[in-house]
This record gives sequence, C-alpha cells and structure tokens, in this order.
Amino acid sequence: MTKIVNHWIGGKSVEGASGAYGPVTDPATGAVTTKVAFASAEEVDAAVASAKDAFAAWGQSSLAQRTTILFRFRALLDAHRDEIAELITAEHGKVHSDALGEVARGLEIVDLACGINVQLKGELSTQVASRVDVAAIRQPLGVVAGITPFNFPAMVPMWMFPIAIACGNTFVLKPSEKDPSASVRIAELLSEAGLPDGVFNVVHGDKVAVDRLLEHPDVKAVSFVGSTPIARHIHATASAHGKRVQALGGAKNHMLVLPDADLDAAADAAVSAAYGSAGERCMAISAVVAVGSIGDTLVEKIRERAEKIKIGPGNDPASEMGPLITKAHRDKVASYVAGAAAEGCEVVLDGTGYTVEGFEDGHWIGISLLDRVPTTAKAYQDEIFGPVLCVLRAGTYEEGLALINASPFGNGTAIFTRDGGAARRFQLEAEAGMVGVNVPIPVPVGYHSFGGWKDSLFGDHHIYGNDGTHFYTRGKVVTTRWPDPADAPAGVDLGFPRNH
Repeated sequence: MTKIVNHWIGGKSVEGASGAYGPVTDPATGAVTTKVAFASAEEVDAAVASAKDAFAAWGQSSLAQRTTILFRFRALLDAHRDEIAELITAEHGKVHSDALGEVARGLEIVDLACGINVQLKGELSTQVASRVDVAAIRQPLGVVAGITPFNFPAMVPMWMFPIAIACGNTFVLKPSEKDPSASVRIAELLSEAGLPDGVFNVVHGDKVAVDRLLEHPDVKAVSFVGSTPIARHIHATASAHGKRVQALGGAKNHMLVLPDADLDAAADAAVSAAYGSAGERCMAISAVVAVGSIGDTLVEKIRERAEKIKIGPGNDPASEMGPLITKAHRDKVASYVAGAAAEGCEVVLDGTGYTVEGFEDGHWIGISLLDRVPTTAKAYQDEIFGPVLCVLRAGTYEEGLALINASPFGNGTAIFTRDGGAARRFQLEAEAGMVGVNVPIPVPVGYHSFGGWKDSLFGDHHIYGNDGTHFYTRGKVVTTRWPDPADAPAGVDLGFPRNH
C-alpha cells in the first residue's frame, strides 16, 4: 500500500482535502513509494489561521518556556537522528552518512536557538537626559513562513524554524514535495517536546501553496532557499505584499588553486566538494580554476580520485554517492555533459551512461569531469546541481579572480594556497558571501550567518546566526521619563522635548 504524507496543522496530522497529490519516488529504484497531499489555497489559509491563533499566546510566552521546549526537542532530534536520516535517504537518495551529517548541521541551529536569550537581550541607556532612559528591544513578527528545497529536507527547515519560534513567532513550513516525510517527522517531535499546537505547521504542495503564502496578509515574513529564478520571484512577490523576505538562490561556486598549493589536498577537496551528495548542494564546488602550469597535474589527480568513488543506493554502507532526486533531473544533468565537447570542453570523465546492477530503473549518473572549459559553455554558465565538475585555466591570480568575480552568482568560493598574503587578498577581493581558505565548502557554523551576494541572495538578511535573529524580530525603542517623587508637578510644556 502506498504511503500518504499529509499536512500538519494545529498540532496534528490533517488529511489533504484538495484531492491533488504528488508522487514521491525512491531515487535508487525509480519506484513511487509515497503520495504527498497538495494543499489548496484554503488549506494554506487554515494553517496560517492556526499559526495566527497560536501566536497570541506564544508571542507573549517567556524565553524560559520557549527554550525549555527547544532543549527537549533537541534531545528528541538527537535520539531520532538515524530515523530522520533514513527518511532522507529513502526520498532524496543521498547516502546515510551524508543524511546524518545533514541532521547534525540542523542540530547546530537548534543549539543556537536554545541559547537565543543572548541575541534577544536588547540595549539600555540610562540618564540620556534628566530622568530619561532609552531602551531598545526586539519583538517577534507574528506568523512567518519557510519554503525549502529538496536537497536538504531536514537541515534547511532547521536553518529557519528553530530561530523563528525561539524569537516568539509561529511558523508555516512548505517543504519540497519531492521528499516531504522528514518535515512531518520533525513536526511530530516538536509536538512531543511540548510545543503548543499551531506554533509549527507543515503544508505540502506546489505553486498554489507557495503563491498563497506569498500573498497571505497574515504572513509577515518569508524565508526561501532554492534556485535563483524562483528566489527572484519569491522576493519580488512577497515584498510587493509588504513582507520581509530572505530568498537564497543558486550558485556556481569556484575554487581557485594557486601554483604553490598542496595539490593532493586540493584534489581531495575538489572531489569531495564537487561530488558529495551527488553535487546537489548549493555550496558544491562546480568550477575549479587552476592557475599557472599546475592544471594538467591537478586534473589528473582529480580524475584518479573521482574514478574510485563508489556509487550505489544510499542505504548501502559501501556507497559513497547515491542517485539524483528524479529521472527528469538526471536527464537534465546528463545533457550538460553530452553537449560539452561541442562547446569546446575536454571531457575527461563522462558519467552519463552509469547504472547500478539490480537497480537499473534508479536515477543514476556517474562522475563527470570537464577540463579546459570556456566561460561560454552552458556547463559553466548554469547551476547544474549534479556531479559535474568544470576545470578552467587561468594564467595568474588576477586572471582567476576576475573570472570568479565575473560570475553572476556570489554564494561561496575558496582558495587553495600556502601563501598567507594571497589568501588575505582573496578573502577581501572575492565577490562572494562566503569564502574558504583551504576549505572547499565554507558553510559557516550556526552562530555565524549563511548567505551569498549578487544573484545568490535576494533580500537584506542572511540566514541563521545573528542575521536570523534580526530577520525574525523587529526593533522597538522605548524612551521613558519618570518623575522624581520628591518633585512637585511641573505643569505642561508644549515645547519640543529637551535633551539637555
């Protein structure tokens, strides 16, 4: 019998009422294992109404109450991390160890939310004038929404909702319809931890659900992670409806390798960063820029390592890389490799014909490596979101930097070198929101914020860290004067308030 994933509204599972469902496949077999209910606009309204009702009490609850519940949730999440990882593998396809790593990175943000007290302290200035004090405080917004992608069905929602609810907001999550089960299990754990009904809600669906969240008058802010075209649409539409928006878009992350770099370490990093999670990461390294005469040696070292990667079902402990999320995505990724030679690329490895014995209907693709890639090639210009690594050549550091900065994307970048001066220049001159020095995937720890520049971010706030706290709260300044009990009434003064 096919499993059905329902919505989570008001602290309980709610069957879909629209009659519309989407298929969820096991990427390793290609078989449809699950149906997920697609919400109508009315069902989204019900979730928002539940969140709005819950905000009346949750927004006034004490920090101690909120953090106590989050501590209990953290313990439950830790105890069930294997179970959630298995759900991710079954619907996304990534190997179990990678899925466990995803849960661990989500836990970092739960940790941050458990200690949100420090970020919400506010400020106080006393005696700014005679018996006048000024206090700055931060208050929750109300109902906020998160729209999250398929590639990290547990981690990316946890980049949003723990901080949002710790700050006193209520939350409506619209996860990817391709792998929805992890979000519902997380909702169950939140309920088990004691989170009041309606504080966290999950509605599944497609554009109908998304558009209703973007226009709903009771949704005060929208967080999004996904492709650049959709991020741009989310930002424009939600902003036009008066909402705060943080919309994280796509990427084409470059790794600059200087001639003095440890080439073995650089090759190890390039392989793990390009092919980990089958390249379905917004922080994947998809372009290596080899500077000077090291290009041939570096490409050979990458090829040697890439050919040894074990590809297979994500629940097989021997597998290092799993399948892609859908057959349509697999075919799109393959098309970039198929057309690469005609665009001037040297195809070092072509993984498009790869399959796994016994799992022939899975969404398989092997490792592809393209060398001497011109910047005009589609494989370079587009975010492929698959296990395809492009190697470009540059004569100098300046040429390589100019190439990187010419990209319309600015999510992350990295430099590999032994030269501290060059690294320092790069971290200041690279036009990207996150920079790694001998670190290929510079995703910040939870207490620093994640976000890119240029077409990789729409909105003024990065996600999680201090930016997350500021995004999910709004500032208020209170100026107070109390009369001294020893003073007689001063009478009425209609003049402009005096500070001195």
